[in-house]
Amino acid sequence: MTPNEQALSVQRRAVAVDMHADTVQFVIDEGADISGSVATTHLDAPRMREGGLDAQFFSVWVEPEFYGLGGERVIARADAQVEAIRALAERRPDVWTFATTAADIRRAHEGGKLAALLGLEGGYAIDEKLERVEHYFRRGVRYMTPAWTHSLSWAGSSGDALGATRGLNDFGRAVVREMNRLGMLVDVSHVSDKTFWDMVETSTSPVIATHSNCRALADVPRNLTDDMIRAIAGTGGVVSAVFYPGFLEQDWRVKRDAVEAEIRPLIEEAERGASDKGGSLKRLAGDRVRTREFASRLAPVPFTRVADHIDHVVKLTSVEHVGCGSDFDGITATPAGLSSVAELPNLTAELLRRGYTEEDVSKILGGNVLRVMEETEKLTH
Repeated sequence: MTPNEQALSVQRRAVAVDMHADTVQFVIDEGADISGSVATTHLDAPRMREGGLDAQFFSVWVEPEFYGLGGERVIARADAQVEAIRALAERRPDVWTFATTAADIRRAHEGGKLAALLGLEGGYAIDEKLERVEHYFRRGVRYMTPAWTHSLSWAGSSGDALGATRGLNDFGRAVVREMNRLGMLVDVSHVSDKTFWDMVETSTSPVIATHSNCRALADVPRNLTDDMIRAIAGTGGVVSAVFYPGFLEQDWRVKRDAVEAEIRPLIEEAERGASDKGGSLKRLAGDRVRTREFASRLAPVPFTRVADHIDHVVKLTSVEHVGCGSDFDGITATPAGLSSVAELPNLTAELLRRGYTEEDVSKILGGNVLRVMEETEKLTH
């Protein structure tokens, strides 16, 4: 058996779970039918099957720039995304299963279907109302990170100046406790360092990072320090490696920032052309310019760099505490060799080449996430 054949074999047998993709934005804004082939996304059902991905957590993400940090517009935008993912299985039950538990994912895998799950990226849509945590849980949301790139009054973000000193306040701690009560996974990707430590201290269930890398390898605020990685492992949680080159390579990010400044007129022109179509489509227009220009102006980061970050987590903790959270369809560049979900076997082959056993790789691909889901389900109260 060749290395590629072995990788495909392992990929097919494993129950592979990706913790984060932003594909629902294309579904609700452009009408993308991801049950079939879609040219404008990194992910769709045919490529999930090709790449051996069994379950996808779809991100419910509301851009504060266009919708604010709370209120009815934020809630409506989040609810629309939830319903779009729930509708996948309703419209194409031959392709999708809407999943909320580890058992649902396993049944989908055994039945030859793809599992669609929901995570809330940023707590803006709970609108500072504790009861809305349960609202989203009842609609199927199974993880939440308090903040995206904008800090809230109750939680700090790694993406703005407020986050540098802002952790969880009393309401934020109550949110984490409510997630624990319901069985909603506690996600620390995007939060500030202070908020991270407050979340670890508060949570009585495993803490996860759905799409974060290692600050020791790429020193950016979105990534995790070694102490943070050990702390997540100490809760029984999982760090899911993200594929965005800016979180894989420090130098790439610096060069990207320079290119971003150079192409600003092109981005603004594209956004003006879409300004009458609404904020989200305006963002997509600008991001398509970024995707095109980054690809032509920046040297690609090899997909093996994802394996480097996985290695680092394993060395700090163990193979029990690492997974994958691609951030597909939320990123404007991908590693060479991981340009879409169809190329996931390349990462599997690299892990096998580095000496990971087939059992190890199965854990990294999804087994660790399934364990955390099962443990969190048991701890509900």
